[in-house]
Amino acid sequence: MAIMTIDGRPYEFTDEKNVLAVIRKANIDVPTLCYKPELSTFGACRLCTVEDDKGRMFASCSEEPRDGMVIVTNSQRLRKYRKTIIELLLAAHNRDCTTCQESGSCTLQSLAKRYGVTEVRFKQYKEPLPIDFSSPSIVRDPNKCILCGNCVRVCNELQGLGVLGFVNRGSEATVSPAFDKPLSETDCVSCGQCRVFCPTAALSIKHNREDVWSAIADPNTRVVAQVAPAVRVAVGNEFGLPNGESVMGKIVAAMHRMGFDEVYDTTVSADITIVEETAEFLNRVQNGGKLPLLTSCCPAWVKFVGDQYPDYSENVSTCRSPQGMLSAMIKEWYRKPENEGGKKTVVVSVMPCTAKKMEINRSNSYTDGEKDTDFVLTTTELVQMIKMTGMAFSQLDEEACDVPFGYGSGGGVIFGVSGGVTEAVIRHLVKDHDTAALDAIANCGVRASEGNEFIREFTVPYNGIDVKICVASGLANMRKVMDAVQSGEKEYHLIEGMACRRGCINGGGQPYLKNLISVDDRTAGIYAADKVSVVKNCDDNPMVTYLYEGMLKGREHHLLHNPHFTAK
Repeated sequence: MAIMTIDGRPYEFTDEKNVLAVIRKANIDVPTLCYKPELSTFGACRLCTVEDDKGRMFASCSEEPRDGMVIVTNSQRLRKYRKTIIELLLAAHNRDCTTCQESGSCTLQSLAKRYGVTEVRFKQYKEPLPIDFSSPSIVRDPNKCILCGNCVRVCNELQGLGVLGFVNRGSEATVSPAFDKPLSETDCVSCGQCRVFCPTAALSIKHNREDVWSAIADPNTRVVAQVAPAVRVAVGNEFGLPNGESVMGKIVAAMHRMGFDEVYDTTVSADITIVEETAEFLNRVQNGGKLPLLTSCCPAWVKFVGDQYPDYSENVSTCRSPQGMLSAMIKEWYRKPENEGGKKTVVVSVMPCTAKKMEINRSNSYTDGEKDTDFVLTTTELVQMIKMTGMAFSQLDEEACDVPFGYGSGGGVIFGVSGGVTEAVIRHLVKDHDTAALDAIANCGVRASEGNEFIREFTVPYNGIDVKICVASGLANMRKVMDAVQSGEKEYHLIEGMACRRGCINGGGQPYLKNLISVDDRTAGIYAADKVSVVKNCDDNPMVTYLYEGMLKGREHHLLHNPHFTAK
């Protein structure tokens, strides 16, 4: 245990990796733009600069803490220094803040307000650059880039893709893909993690809010929504409710008030995904099919396999994602004359994921020539739309989802976290569904714990076979797994892959979280929602039985699987 004096008070520290971590442990909010604990230290913005007792100023993010250090975090000299940095950043920045998509949540904007920057003394010296709208999921605006390097590091270090990098030097420096290619022509998988770590709107969600409002306003259009499991634990915090609290009932109430005709729960199709994917897995094991089976719920992961490991494309499950399955079933339901009612049906999915915007444009996201999902709203977009209405979200009475696609099991809910798909598969394979059996499954290694948050390996016995399973999240981690499989170092029967670390709760379309504790709250919220679910297993969901005996009978492959699988 060592001691550092910060602003005249002693604070103990142990293994913190830098002075900034000790300062934050002391509950002092020193500003940063380029520092993220999950990423390597870059030290570009210099806003975290502090002063020691000898008058030396240094960036606290890149300074190792030492016993006996004496530092000041808020001197007049430091305030002036930080204010000047912010002014210089704004001088090279598009300052159309009132019309910016991130206005109100932009870190640079909030720091300018915090340090009293009401005017910029320096002239705007950069010529405007073209905005890249080519991606179906992400908008890249280089005019709002502050060269913090967060997107470069997250794409390289956490996702292992390296799509973005620094180009040129000095005042000509920018961040862009190689050769300034549009994002759509790169290996970008639309995961949106660059947007999550961007402190401005240099990278933002490509929104579909106005498209959905227009559909709602059309009296000849039936607008039907489905809401993904991870969304329910990420909305409440935006309206003053506890972070991670499941607010699905309030979401349904809000969407009904907004004008959605029907609101369904994607956990229904998550249950059906388990039935179909388990059957496919057992068929491959028993009949010598391609193994390991790679899960197909995450479109960014699927595209990653297709781009980086094309020899394993046939290992990807032929199952559509839960979004794809439910949208196909919804469209099929409203094709029936007794349900059609003379209206066009528009399906809107609310997802934690920016890559879902990419998924709906794939050729295998169409059924009988008709697009299954018309629009994808991220959780962030849904929050913005609710705020547009002015309704007091936290005061809304909860409402149930509509039938026939409004009731899923706890196994469907846990799809929102890394390992949830696999845990639901194991629940389906095991005959006993009592509390002891469910607890045993939860503790078999499928859930994250300290030291295995991102890659977990375990074995489950089933019918005389030791089923080898790997659960991993974050594409850089997935690359490690796939490289090990490709080299023959590792052998698995099943690999669950998710592009975003810790799963969909941390998706690129979720509202921004400041720290990992908040992510843990969302994880806890998902497991809490599962715990209070009356039905824990897809086998016990009467809605699943109803659908298989009705509209799905004889049409399972047509509606639930990719007819001609492609990772593109």
